[in-house]
Amino acid sequence: MAKRWRVNMNRVEEQRRNQQGTSRAIEDMSLKGKSLLVVDDEPVILGTLSRELTIAGLEVTTAASGEEAISRINSHFFDLVMTDLMMTGADGFQVIKAVKQKWLGTMVIILTGFGCMESVIDALRLGADDFLQKPCDTDELLYRISNCFVKQDLLRKITLYENILPVCCYCKKIRDDGQGEYGKGNWYSLEDYFILTKGVRVSHGCCPGCYAKQINDLSL
Repeated sequence: MAKRWRVNMNRVEEQRRNQQGTSRAIEDMSLKGKSLLVVDDEPVILGTLSRELTIAGLEVTTAASGEEAISRINSHFFDLVMTDLMMTGADGFQVIKAVKQKWLGTMVIILTGFGCMESVIDALRLGADDFLQKPCDTDELLYRISNCFVKQDLLRKITLYENILPVCCYCKKIRDDGQGEYGKGNWYSLEDYFILTKGVRVSHGCCPGCYAKQINDLSL
């Protein structure tokens, strides 16, 4: 019995290590090559975060003030912006506004050392995607960053699918995925689709090319 128990425990431990290894591998894959802007007016924190995140595989750019961050945001796209909330001059709220106005798809994580939930809620309302209190654990920070990139990839896929109109190649009916689960919408004729989605009625006519073809067919 004791031997069987040890064997089972060894298997559990091996599975745990495999799961951790897989989790780290997924995290590393999601971080490599991603661009990140770190904003903080405290040089020690800025340097520490920059060093740790660079080691993790991120392409890190730093800004020592909100003004510098906004200037960088206006001239360059970043996959993620991580900003302190309370800074002299332009604060984190202004940085968030600048990001979301210029690059809607950029993720934003806010760092705060004050623990003021009202400020955090205001930042989330402006479009921030996550928040952490300083000082924060590096592993937790990387985990949150990785989650933001997963969310970002999903949003990009949704946007891509939204720009594609599913049309049957045989009957030319259109699938309406505007409501409910994507890929399971109802199929409508062209006329019904325009009425349903645009409130526009369709009139039928004949374009010059089709008219010429019809005349040619009649003369044969």
